[in-house]
Amino acid sequence: MQPINVLVSGGAGYIGSHTSHQLVEAGHNVTVVDNLYSGYSWAVPESADFHQIDVGNIDAISDLLKHNNIEAVLHFAGYIVVPESVANPIKYYNNNVVASCRLIEACHVHGISSFIFSSSAAVYGNATTSPVPETQTPNPITPYGRTKLAIEWMLQDLSNSAPHNSPMRHVSLRYFNVAGARVSGGLGQATANATHLIKVACEAADGSRNGVSIFGTDYDTPDGTCIRDYIHVDDLAAAHVDALNYLSSGGASCTLNCGYGRGFSVREVLNVVHRVSGKSFPVTETSRRAGDPAQVVADNTRIREVLDWQPQYDDLELICRTALDWEASYSSG
Repeated sequence: MQPINVLVSGGAGYIGSHTSHQLVEAGHNVTVVDNLYSGYSWAVPESADFHQIDVGNIDAISDLLKHNNIEAVLHFAGYIVVPESVANPIKYYNNNVVASCRLIEACHVHGISSFIFSSSAAVYGNATTSPVPETQTPNPITPYGRTKLAIEWMLQDLSNSAPHNSPMRHVSLRYFNVAGARVSGGLGQATANATHLIKVACEAADGSRNGVSIFGTDYDTPDGTCIRDYIHVDDLAAAHVDALNYLSSGGASCTLNCGYGRGFSVREVLNVVHRVSGKSFPVTETSRRAGDPAQVVADNTRIREVLDWQPQYDDLELICRTALDWEASYSSG
């Protein structure tokens, strides 16, 4: 397909940077906007046009949309730490909802026709079915999940406002648990004080963290620990490129799960990291963490059908190995 001028918000962060690299490799012209709150300028592709500004700065965003002739926007910028959202919800509503509203407003004013949103399986809350389909009624149990759902609603309402407004079609991608590092190397999760299990376990195996805590061992699961659907970051990035192709070809607005359709418990993940790394590290059992549902696994039927998404790295060992390799190179670098 023809190259597209795309703006990537949060493109210096973990998922945004992986997606930016794949967009460049696919031949698109990439503009990255990131305030570097949790991102790094070195993670941005060299050929991308990088601007260190806040996504809620509507004047600066409007200037970029106009001067770079942006045709599509991929929106990653947002706070993602669930327990922090419980403790400080206003911070999350300000950044995740208010700033996103300003970005979407700027896109609407400038006639952007395609918008891809980084949503989350957190919108489901304690899902009543597993695997959970997109038709499951959202019921987020944390401020983080509610902020993601609020943006989904915003995009749906704007999409439904045609013919009163020029249409802005969107794809909202509900991520499950993203992990791993670029298979070809050189890029991974560098977030300080990360809370994602595989990242934390790999830091512990690498010696840069004292150990790992299991938050709750009394869940209604086979081994008592939470079960999650872990998706490799390269496969998730590819889903965004597929979503861009889909919208550029005239696809209708939709909401899609991004996961593999199978889950692993906390204990199972830790066992894999132990085995792949060949390292032992302390594991502490402690009380449940606020906002953690017992089990969240994706029904990924729709994304495979709608986007023809074909994941390449559905392998927990490979996910952990790439994360471990990244941790070793990042800590030594």
